[in-house]
Amino acid sequence: MGLDKILAISGKPGLYELKAQTRTGFVAESLLDGKKLSVSLRNNVSLLSEIAIYTLTEEVPLKEVFNKIKEKENGGKTKVNHKDEKIKLEEYFFEILPDYDEDKVYASDIKKVIQWYNLLHDKGITDFDDEVEEEETKEDAKASE
Repeated sequence: MGLDKILAISGKPGLYELKAQTRTGFVAESLLDGKKLSVSLRNNVSLLSEIAIYTLTEEVPLKEVFNKIKEKENGGKTKVNHKDEKIKLEEYFFEILPDYDEDKVYASDIKKVIQWYNLLHDKGITDFDDEVEEEETKEDAKASE
């Protein structure tokens, strides 16, 4: 499962998997405790595949940031905890994304990224590339044969 089915819902802890669409919103399942909830269209909801981190030159998609964390940690969980001190979190994030914009990316954003990465890792979701890109790569490989 790619990040295109994973949601962050404002005011609700953790991440959610999109399960079904309804007339008035959708049904999501918590990755923390597995409980399902109905979410109306009035809630502020973000797909992880649509989130990006500001750098000094561009916006880097969250999947690329997750892949950099995965590479740094050799596929494991982060060495820092999202509850660590602000300076420790910023130092860690600077190792991952050296040119992130410190004026636009707050410590709370870094906490969320680290918390989300570890939660996804715990749930076995470690392939952060889009499924569409994977299909295109497979099609390109077949075409070149």
